[in-house]
Amino acid sequence: MVIVVDDDFRVREALESLLKSAEFSSVAFSSAEDLLESGSFAEASCVITDVRMPGMQGLELQRRIKREYPKLPVIVITGHRDEQTRQRALAEGAAVVLYKPLDPNDLLRAVNSAMSDSEKDI
Repeated sequence: MVIVVDDDFRVREALESLLKSAEFSSVAFSSAEDLLESGSFAEASCVITDVRMPGMQGLELQRRIKREYPKLPVIVITGHRDEQTRQRALAEGAAVVLYKPLDPNDLLRAVNSAMSDSEKDI
């Protein structure tokens, strides 16, 4: 299952629709806090998170995921081209950083690649 975390309803809906069309099961959350309270990590195979969100930011969510589920791939998405943030995300274990507006094919390739790489680590 692919978990999507983004505070923008349209982005969540678009990503869920894209993932469904590619035959991935997914669940979406509007905040990092909602995800952390959900108990959904047991079924997760990949997390896609936005960087800038109210409350807990995406990079803090990524750190928490990597601390508790080090093999769970995290794809970071952002609408802000900030090289420092990109470098931080990658240094802290992000599989990839993608910029909005997202190219659907790039995102699906990233999800497939991240999930494939994480299966090799098992």
